[in-house]
Amino acid sequence: MVKKIGELSSGSEIHSTYQKIRRYFRRIVKFDQMDFQFALWQMFYLLVAPQKLTKVFRARKNFKSQYARDDPAFLILFAGALTLTSIGFAVMLDYSFVQFLKFLVVEIFIDCIGIGVVIATTLWYVTNKFLKLKNIPQDVEWGFAFDIHLNAFFPPLILLHFLLLIFYNLFLQHAGGFSIVFGNSFWLAAAIYYVYITFLGYNSMQILNNINLFLMPIPWMIMIYIFTVYQGFNISSAVFAMYRQRVV
Repeated sequence: MVKKIGELSSGSEIHSTYQKIRRYFRRIVKFDQMDFQFALWQMFYLLVAPQKLTKVFRARKNFKSQYARDDPAFLILFAGALTLTSIGFAVMLDYSFVQFLKFLVVEIFIDCIGIGVVIATTLWYVTNKFLKLKNIPQDVEWGFAFDIHLNAFFPPLILLHFLLLIFYNLFLQHAGGFSIVFGNSFWLAAAIYYVYITFLGYNSMQILNNINLFLMPIPWMIMIYIFTVYQGFNISSAVFAMYRQRVV
């Protein structure tokens, strides 16, 4: 009897998840039903005060019974920002139109979505398997895990695909020590931003414990940053060279 109830519950959860995903993608072409102003507000606070979004996550759970977004406005704006910053890269690296399209496809479907799916799925499994409080029927939603990835990816996108480009032609392409320190600092800040916002996202869920484990990569990132500076390794130049090669 208990087994049958469990099977019914599992089937109900799968059906509910399917319905949420279906509603989400049906709304992706209905711009009049999207709250772009609220999505822009979220993007702004992701850059200046990401901790304020914790209350937004909990409020969404209270009012809509889910942590994951049901409004695709953020995804639409995110895709637009990624496209615009990719245009900047295409101009900076002197891509042809075909090379730009190839670069954009790789950026969206591999760097952002592909890697994001892997990270979200891994953290979704780890949090549900090891960090969830006992005797609580609620699970971490996969959709929310992917939302957290998008949130955490946005500040690095602005730092590395917009601000870094402004300075690249000035001195980042040169081999001087200041260029290395300054350029590598961008990558350190982007990495810390990603980890911190990921931590905030999962910390907003009151069904998880030991969330401070998400902050463990930060000391290692700092050590890697110090090592690259000491060795005179310019991360920006190496990544830009890789970007040139990937469209050849």
